[in-house]
Amino acid sequence: MKASTIKYGVLTFTLSLLTVILALLPFHAFLTVWASSIFGHYTAFRLWKEVLLLLAGFGVLYLVCFDRKVRFHTTKRKLTWLILAYLLVQLIWAAIGLQNDNLSLKAAAYGVLVNSRFLVFFLMAWAVAVRTSRLERRWPKLLLWPSVIVVGFGLLQVFIFPPDFLRHFGYGPNTIGPTATINHNPDFLRYFSTLRGANALGAYLLLPISALLVLLVRYPRSWNWVKGLLLSACLAMLVFSFSRSAWIGAALSAATIFMLASSKAWWYKYRVPISVAGCVLIVGLAGLALALRSNTHFQNAIFHTQDNSTIQISSNDAHVSAVADGVRDIAAAPLGHGPGSAGPASVYNNQPSRVSENYYLQIGQETGVVGLALFMSIVAIVAYILWTRRAAPLSLALLAALVGISFVNLLSHAWTDDTLAYIWWGLAGIAIGTPLTKKEK
Repeated sequence: MKASTIKYGVLTFTLSLLTVILALLPFHAFLTVWASSIFGHYTAFRLWKEVLLLLAGFGVLYLVCFDRKVRFHTTKRKLTWLILAYLLVQLIWAAIGLQNDNLSLKAAAYGVLVNSRFLVFFLMAWAVAVRTSRLERRWPKLLLWPSVIVVGFGLLQVFIFPPDFLRHFGYGPNTIGPTATINHNPDFLRYFSTLRGANALGAYLLLPISALLVLLVRYPRSWNWVKGLLLSACLAMLVFSFSRSAWIGAALSAATIFMLASSKAWWYKYRVPISVAGCVLIVGLAGLALALRSNTHFQNAIFHTQDNSTIQISSNDAHVSAVADGVRDIAAAPLGHGPGSAGPASVYNNQPSRVSENYYLQIGQETGVVGLALFMSIVAIVAYILWTRRAAPLSLALLAALVGISFVNLLSHAWTDDTLAYIWWGLAGIAIGTPLTKKEK
């Protein structure tokens, strides 16, 4: 068999695995809970994507070894070595934490996995995109079609299904709760569709919203009622998630798109009246907020508390306290305690969990200023590359979504969510690895 035939087969196999991961991730939480309710082994089912990632890894290693183009465009790039350095820090800090009995084995393993997997997926998608543009051509379908199902199911939850409908699929105390509330008030529900939680849904929706806005700005002639309906549905579910950080993130993403859009865009000549209308809208919303400041529904939706709340510590107070604890923890241990010592993985540790509700503080708590500096450098470089390639719709959409998601990470552990992390970083690898067309250049 010819080497070129083997290479093409390996490329196709690896590309197929990456496609399956991207397509199924929006339903990951729902499918794993449902499957575990039938067969058991909840943790094992949650690792399906890591198993596929491992298989795809063998394909990528083959391409790096035997394909000069893939090897040159990945191993010769400083970004690749920066990511590998960050992954090495994760392993070394985990080993030190285990050696000093600061971590349990399960917490360390889960911490390394959560902190590393999306960057590994990014490198794999990048390597495959260097060799073929099939992933880049498929990105609208890979992103938008699953979002149709996510928002459709979410709207059914809001308007049709009973609040505890998901318990029929195995949702419960041992997996994911079937309902989510605002400030533990059962009268005010939050909705999360097929995602792990309401905040996770809000952060995920920044991706299809950004993509649809880019398509609207760049290709207005291709806009139709289907895309308009999907954008409206995404915005509706964003509201019903009651994720305030995602609301602000969506506004930042939209502002990024309109700021970076070309002066030839259809709306550019109307920028003055649009800006005036935006200012009027902001003033109007501020006046409405002032008028409704004593309304119970408004207080819960916007402030996640109310004047006569019986909860001693509101979610806002808990968040401020968690952030303060995270800052003090980094100041006390600037080298960190090891992966798994903070964030969602810390619940598996032998010591009290550290949940700062801020992803950047989590990385600082785990790997100290060294790991945090490396991670922030990776994000900054990827953002810069996307900015230089902003003529490509996918790059602009991802850059805008990154601006919003970066804000969300200030108030939650957004990158620890499987769906958001895999999809954004996988698409980023595709955007960076695919050569630009002459028009885009």
